[in-house]
Order: sequence, then C-alpha cells, then structure tokens
Amino acid sequence: MALFVAGFLLGALGLYYALWRTGGLVPGHFASRTTADLTGAIRAATPAPIATIPFPPTTPTPFTPAGALFETPGVTPTPPVEGEATPPATSLASAFSTLEGRTLAMPVVGAKTLDLRDNFEESRGSRKHEAIDILAARGTPVIAVDDGKIEKIFTSKQGGLTVYQFDADETHTYYYAHLDRYADGLKEGQFVRRGDPIGYVGTTGNAPPNTPHLHFAIFELGPEKRWWEGKPLNPYPFLMKVK
Repeated sequence: MALFVAGFLLGALGLYYALWRTGGLVPGHFASRTTADLTGAIRAATPAPIATIPFPPTTPTPFTPAGALFETPGVTPTPPVEGEATPPATSLASAFSTLEGRTLAMPVVGAKTLDLRDNFEESRGSRKHEAIDILAARGTPVIAVDDGKIEKIFTSKQGGLTVYQFDADETHTYYYAHLDRYADGLKEGQFVRRGDPIGYVGTTGNAPPNTPHLHFAIFELGPEKRWWEGKPLNPYPFLMKVK
C-alpha cells in the first residue's frame, strides 16, 4: 500500500513538472487558445505581399484610344516636327511586320530579366497599364531598344518627359516615359541605333516621387503612322529574351 501511494505521488509530481516546463500552466497557452486566437496568430505571421509601385488613385476619365493614354487631356496632338530622313530599313528590320522574332535591347542599363515584372494587364485607376515598369535608381541611363527614328519628344501631364521612337520600318512605336531628363543632343527626326542613349530614369509626370522607374510601352502603328496611337503590345515577353 505504501509503495502504491508513493508511486502515485511521484507520478503526479512528474506530470505537474512536465506541465510547468512546457508552459501548460501559463494562461494563454496554446492548449487554452480559441480558434480565433490561432487564426490571428497565423495572420500575423503571414508575410506582407510583394510591394508594387504606389501610384496615387486616379479619377475615372472618358475612354481614350490606345497609345494616347499619356497625353494632356483636351489637347489635340500636333503632327510631328519634320526632321532628318530615316535611313533605309535593314533587311532584318523590314523582314518583320510585327515584333515576333525581333530581339530588343533592355531599355534600362543594368536591368536584368530577373528584375522584370509583367504588369501589362494591371489597372491604373480606370484604365489598363498596357506597359511595363522597370525600377531603377534615378539617373540610370535609358537606351534605345531598337534602331529607328525619334519621332516625338513630348512632355505630358501623366507621362512627364517622354520619347516616342519609331522602329526602322515604321511599324511600331517605342514609348519611354517618366524620364528625369533627355540625353544630350536628342532631337526629333534623329535616327538612333539600338543601345544609343535616350534619357535617364526619373519620376516626372504622375510617377510616385520616391519610386523612380521607366514606363516602357510598345504600340503597333496603324496606316496613318500617328505617334500618339496604335495597338498596344506587351513588352514583357520581348524583353525576357534579352541576354
């Protein structure tokens, strides 16, 4: 009988010690928590979503044609200034009526394909983005992605300092926006080669002031060859081919 009582007491003491060591006797221990408590803890431990460019909310505006998304509202675009004649297109450039199969340069010096994020379909207020944003330090050089003519140098409310470049066979427009400044000597009508300087990354226009980046878009031109409009193409798959 004495051995039984002694064994019982030792077992009880051992159980008490184990509960004390594991925190089972402390109020708020997991064994006494409710489902709501555990759900809150899981939510608190969930990592925050990947940061995106914090564009300010925009007021819905009437529909505008594709390619004219960055012009000052109420202003009718003027024909481009006459400039230098475009040299004849190379056989490689004229071989493509679209960009399929064409290799473009990375428009931001030092940017890698791993840095790119496909945000072509994202919303910007009441409209679709229809471009790609490439984040970089302010003042990072921006270069021409292809051979072609500087069709228009334009300052708009939303795009800030912008450049519209036609490709060599004038079937596409390359659009560079939010530039901090233009490359020295850049002018309309100038023919540039792939890799030539266009400008520098900035935050002009409606870009968040603390998030310098290049807004880069591609448009397939219509028969009118208007620099301010065209069919938007997603730049992401073309830039992902850059080595």
